[in-house]
Amino acid sequence: MAHSEARLLVPALMFVALVVAAVASLGAPLITSVATSFHVSLGSAQWTLTVALLSGAVATPVLGRLGAGPHRRATILTTLAVVVAGSALTVLPLPFAWLLAGRAAQGVGLGLTALMMGVARDHLPEERSAAVIALISVVSIIGAGVGYPLAALLAELGGVRAAYGLGLVVTAAALLTAWRSIPQAPEGRSARVNVASALVLAAALLLVLFLAGERTLWSRHLAVAAGLAVVAVLLLCAWAVIELRSTAPLVDVRAVRHPAVAGANLAMFVGGIGMYLLLTLITRYAQTPHGAGYGFGLTTFVAGLVLIPFSVLGFVAGKLTPRVRTRIADPLLLAGSAVVVGGGFALFAAARSNLAELFAAMGVLGFGVGGFAAAMPGVILAVTPTSETSSAMSLNYVVRSVGYCLGSAIGGLILAAGTAPGHLFPGDSAYTAAALVGTGAMAITTLTSLALARRRSTETNPYVRHANPNTGGSMPKAYWVSVYRTIADPGKLAAYNKLARLAVEPAGGRTIVRGGRVVAYDAGIAERTVLVEFDSFEQAVAARESAAYQEALAALSYGVERDFRIVEGLD
Repeated sequence: MAHSEARLLVPALMFVALVVAAVASLGAPLITSVATSFHVSLGSAQWTLTVALLSGAVATPVLGRLGAGPHRRATILTTLAVVVAGSALTVLPLPFAWLLAGRAAQGVGLGLTALMMGVARDHLPEERSAAVIALISVVSIIGAGVGYPLAALLAELGGVRAAYGLGLVVTAAALLTAWRSIPQAPEGRSARVNVASALVLAAALLLVLFLAGERTLWSRHLAVAAGLAVVAVLLLCAWAVIELRSTAPLVDVRAVRHPAVAGANLAMFVGGIGMYLLLTLITRYAQTPHGAGYGFGLTTFVAGLVLIPFSVLGFVAGKLTPRVRTRIADPLLLAGSAVVVGGGFALFAAARSNLAELFAAMGVLGFGVGGFAAAMPGVILAVTPTSETSSAMSLNYVVRSVGYCLGSAIGGLILAAGTAPGHLFPGDSAYTAAALVGTGAMAITTLTSLALARRRSTETNPYVRHANPNTGGSMPKAYWVSVYRTIADPGKLAAYNKLARLAVEPAGGRTIVRGGRVVAYDAGIAERTVLVEFDSFEQAVAARESAAYQEALAALSYGVERDFRIVEGLD
């Protein structure tokens, strides 16, 4: 892109990501206002938040797959049009069911965050795109801190419709911005959506989020809740099988098995539980009236101001992280950020007697969350082809959404358990117990991130050497072995061969067999075979995970079916 176009694109991507995150979070500060305005229970009003998270979790992988294809711009504009229509439904004087439908439509916009990352990776220079992707990840989280106080203030001044009116204005602005600034996807892309897979995933996520939100179900009908949990697990397993067998999966499940991707998603899941747990603890504590023996009795708007340090320091961390990445690996940044969030838990557990301490805890949380969010894309995209950016990051955001819901549910369960019979509010010690649980979650996140860092340093350093006692300490060679079972698209194979050669040779690979004559014996099959030699096993693995070779794999796509493996030689 031209420099002037790139300058306009970056703020557009940031604005869209910020708007969809802020609008989806509008349900949180308005739950009480919705209950009183529509004369429904608080449990029913809670669905104005849950339904947005649910629709976002379902839409994210679908939009991620569409975003990997040639119609990404149309997908973005259509999705924003759906969000605007949903925003209109929340403003119009319609019954409660229409409000839920509007909130569901607004939640669909959460799936656009991964597409914004795909646009940045495709149309910006590599060094620039990494920083922009990190900031997109950050603003998708701190958007809640921006929308919360504004929505609360408007609700106090003009009622719930006025608060949702803010969403209509900013989503319309986001649609106009995207229409003027988002470019077309590069040529040569293709993407199809597996409808059956999307439906099974939607059913599974509906059960997961329902079980996370309906806390009374676990306390009053444990057997029913456990049964639904088993059904949810079975649906997720069925979804994984469908994805593995599909020629056009929503998510490349095989890529998810890569240790870096699997570890990053595990860290996001557990870390998301802890991060959202602390966020809800602090805001709820601030609004608890003095009569409970603790708390500050803040109004919804003033409590929303407590989120300002969260947003500001989260953005600061997001700006600093790309600079630090040049010296510290992304997994180590994840670990460090998890430690910072754990420090926020410790601060909240030990000191919450005045508002300044709550502001401090929220600031520490924001800084840790900002760093974590900025480092996460680097871990995943390091082993992801450019064309699969949207799809790979979309799964990470589904995992994050589920983690957030579980974090909220766990916090509610702990506080409910700490509420004495006949009392409206939990005891102060319940908040301490919840903080300790959150500290444990961040400890697990830290250990997972450190394991990722250790694995990366071992696998991607071509100079690591392991002595072989059978060869007097010499380094054993390693080999890529590729056996092609079927070749569905020779054109894709030809494109792959050109790019693979550019990736393999600079990495020290030497092709010693390329589809020559084959005579098969015993159970062997005469198939096209390619053999590439490397000086070490670590060097072979690093070449396979390099960005250059991922580009080659993207060109190959589903053009062939092959057996690919890396084996270590004797010398």
